[in-house]
Amino acid sequence: MHDHSKIIAKELSIQISQVEIVSAFLNDGATIPFIARYRKEATGSLDEVEITAIRDRRADLIDLDKRRSAILASLDDRALLNEALSQAIHTASDLAALEDIYLPYRPKRRTRAHVARERDLEPLATMLYGQNTQRIELERFVNTEKDVATVEEALSGARDIMAEWISEDASIRARLRDFFHRKSTITSTVIKNQEEKGAKFRDYFAWQEPAGKVAGHRLLAMFRGEQEKILSLSFRPPEAESLAILHRCLVRSNDFAGQQVALAAEESYKRLLAPSLENELRGNLKKQADQEAIAVFAENLRELLLAAPLGQKRTMALDPGFRTGAKLVCLGEQGKLLHFTTIYPTLSGRQREEAAQTVLQLCKQYRIEAIAIGNGTASRETESFVRGLQLPPEVIVTMVDESGASIYSASEVARAEFPDHDITVRGAVSIGRRLQDPLSELVKLDPKAIGVGQYQHDVNQKALKQCLDDVVSSCVNKVGVEVNSASKELLAYVSGLGETLASNILAYRSEKGAFTTKRQLLEVPRLGKKAFEQCAGFLRIHDGKNPLDRSGVHPERYGIVEQMAKACGCTVAALMQQENLQQMIQPERYACDEVGLPTLQDIMAELAKPGRDPRQSFAGFAFAQGVAKLEDLREGMSLPGIVTNVTKFGAFVDIGVHQDGLVHISQLADRYIKDPSEVVKVRQQVQVRVLEVDTQRRRIALSLRNT
Repeated sequence: MHDHSKIIAKELSIQISQVEIVSAFLNDGATIPFIARYRKEATGSLDEVEITAIRDRRADLIDLDKRRSAILASLDDRALLNEALSQAIHTASDLAALEDIYLPYRPKRRTRAHVARERDLEPLATMLYGQNTQRIELERFVNTEKDVATVEEALSGARDIMAEWISEDASIRARLRDFFHRKSTITSTVIKNQEEKGAKFRDYFAWQEPAGKVAGHRLLAMFRGEQEKILSLSFRPPEAESLAILHRCLVRSNDFAGQQVALAAEESYKRLLAPSLENELRGNLKKQADQEAIAVFAENLRELLLAAPLGQKRTMALDPGFRTGAKLVCLGEQGKLLHFTTIYPTLSGRQREEAAQTVLQLCKQYRIEAIAIGNGTASRETESFVRGLQLPPEVIVTMVDESGASIYSASEVARAEFPDHDITVRGAVSIGRRLQDPLSELVKLDPKAIGVGQYQHDVNQKALKQCLDDVVSSCVNKVGVEVNSASKELLAYVSGLGETLASNILAYRSEKGAFTTKRQLLEVPRLGKKAFEQCAGFLRIHDGKNPLDRSGVHPERYGIVEQMAKACGCTVAALMQQENLQQMIQPERYACDEVGLPTLQDIMAELAKPGRDPRQSFAGFAFAQGVAKLEDLREGMSLPGIVTNVTKFGAFVDIGVHQDGLVHISQLADRYIKDPSEVVKVRQQVQVRVLEVDTQRRRIALSLRNT
């Protein structure tokens, strides 16, 4: 089999030893965040992206080897394997080449060529295919007992056999495959009488573009139209040029035999090669489009999970509604539900007055520091009501994206957390907690429910789940988790834990009380030394006995910090508190074979800001007053907004009118940009200009350009 490490190293432009070391760590159960953060010296400081690429490429190559082994076993069982065939299979570098080699030997259903062979026409096919100058006695292949009544029937059967040979020729398939990838055109047409039903696909009713240049989002849109039986798609290069390639490869004479080979080549192309290679091309383009869409979703999800937290503030949360009122909850600093009720701020004057009294009284009673308002139905009306209450200026009032809150409120997680409350209370609690700490709350949701992707239901779901799980894990471990207050869902994403150990930690915490040292984690059932090694650096104990337990310094390196403190003539706690003491340290003095400057620099950064949160500081936001619905918009208006989704073709921005506007990629900057993520991120606050409002189709065109 192939040397995976050598292949991966070449593809990623890294050292073979780096691939081998990462592979060894992965085989030993190490997680990507752990390897990237705490094994820098071993890997040469490879980051999470590079380590993930190694993991994924290894999986691809292992799958290729499994297929290679299955093919070899199949050929061997049928006594078809010889040295040359074995060598070709062993040296095939990708799945397409491997399958091309195997194609002539693959067990087939009863084909036209198979029928022709039963009629003893293979010798005729061999003579014609050889195109030598000898005269062929066609009449001797006419055999009524074999259902070959005429010479033309004999020739037709011979062409069927030759067509199959041509379609199974690996070199011919390779040449045509390359031609298909370089020269194919995507043609999309509307299916007859589906124009009205498929109005949303009207851009693709008569569409053509080179397959090699198609944007992923357009391709996925066309595939969806095809899936819904609105569009008919074709992925073909010019047929005449394809046939010319076959003729150059196969036809060596202009005699009768050459003419028959040319006819067989044309038949092979139309009936066998073109459909097969078109399916291959479709699959490859779909895979590329999936990867692009998944990458966009992953980047958006990362920005959302790492959005600035308000922090531990006493919070009131409102889940707005018109007829049913707004569900109101009050939460403690840690997100504990303290009170819930329903107010009706958008109905009659009396109910509005009662709602005002309720909000003011609860703000005073629970010393509310922030009010979170869900951005769904009646959100702008509820926001206007709250802002008109003359609350103390230090009380933060802000809108919160409630995407997926309803899914959380009906989930098993929510029912387990609030068994005595209905879904409306749970939804309001989720809105408030999202303001306090977006990461801690959003990990309770399936990432696909958050709604920051493009065509997320059309892409490969296994690949999507793997990528999104990687993102959530990366974000959780990047921020760090307070072991004494974290939910099971948050702990489950910590390196080395998972759902079972997370549940065991919560059970231990409930029975024994708060952890006072990280070493206590080793007392948790089934949490052994390996799991401790993986998780300990990412967990925090802010009020623990050892001050280093609130930092990201791994316990295996506590001894180094103790040496530093001793050299400075102080305690570890003093070293973590006093910058002047830290400046006395010369990190290179503590370097050794296992601990180099990368780790020592990380340790110094942790001493400077123990357990620092890498997320940005929270910034309040308010939509423009007087602009609450689509009809309030006018071309040329300049409005504040929040980016809700970034795609390859632009960014969607919430400007507070219950309909996101689109900033097309051409309107994102005054310069040319290739990717919208160069300019905007999810949850970014922006100032946009209204270009166009289509009230009938409920579409808003926005711009971020200054010109």
